[in-house]
Amino acid sequence: MTPRDALRDAARRFAFSDTARLDAELLLAHALGLSRERLLLTLDDQHVPATFAGFVDRRAAQEPVAYITGTRAFWTIDLLVGPGVLIPRADSETLIEVAVDHFAGTPGPARVLDLGTGPGTLLLAALDQWPGARGEGVDASDTALDYARRNAAALGLGDRARFRVGDWAAGIDTRFDLVLANPPYVESDAVLPDEVARYEPAGALFAGADGLDDYRRIAAQLSALIAPGGVACVEIGAEQGRSAAALFRARGLSVSIRRDLGDRDRCLVVTG
Repeated sequence: MTPRDALRDAARRFAFSDTARLDAELLLAHALGLSRERLLLTLDDQHVPATFAGFVDRRAAQEPVAYITGTRAFWTIDLLVGPGVLIPRADSETLIEVAVDHFAGTPGPARVLDLGTGPGTLLLAALDQWPGARGEGVDASDTALDYARRNAAALGLGDRARFRVGDWAAGIDTRFDLVLANPPYVESDAVLPDEVARYEPAGALFAGADGLDDYRRIAAQLSALIAPGGVACVEIGAEQGRSAAALFRARGLSVSIRRDLGDRDRCLVVTG
């Protein structure tokens, strides 16, 4: 079988995915130890490794591509990911875009806090964006924090990032120039695609009957975390702009809403 035939057949098996062809290309590139870009440039010169069939079977069972390849690109960095951690989404890059706009024309944030850091996604992207920054990532999951520490080391950011188990901002008495948070925000009775519901950690997804449980807790803590001139960027679900923002405004915080590239509400921009 030629690589083109293998990609075509794999994409057909991935009909459940909106990115079936891309999924197939990423898996073949992974099997060959190449970047996707290099694969596409040299496709007719390649072969189909035996390992590709196993990758295709796993994806056909709706296992996320990122868990199969063990990596996910986000902003300017590549992150190690695996079972037990939330896979970074491109929509979450909106939070970094908001921060870049907020600090435009300045040296950038000196101190960064990432609440619910997962594999270090937002914190490490911010530290890569601003080489003078240092930061802290908090998560309730030891598995996620293990990935975060490994990612910090792999990216050469281990001396600027520290991670700890925590319950959101409980026990933190320091103010930060930039606070980032991507809390769970899915309603407890929501029906998710199998590749999310069956594989990704429920604790990083669900947040009570209305999906707002964790926003209530973060809103109560946030005013004591933002340094003068600082900003908090909090991810929200596409239908939660008004309801989530109201929780923060009720705490005396100023809130605006930033939309993502799909023109959906995605980020609360919070200042003191």
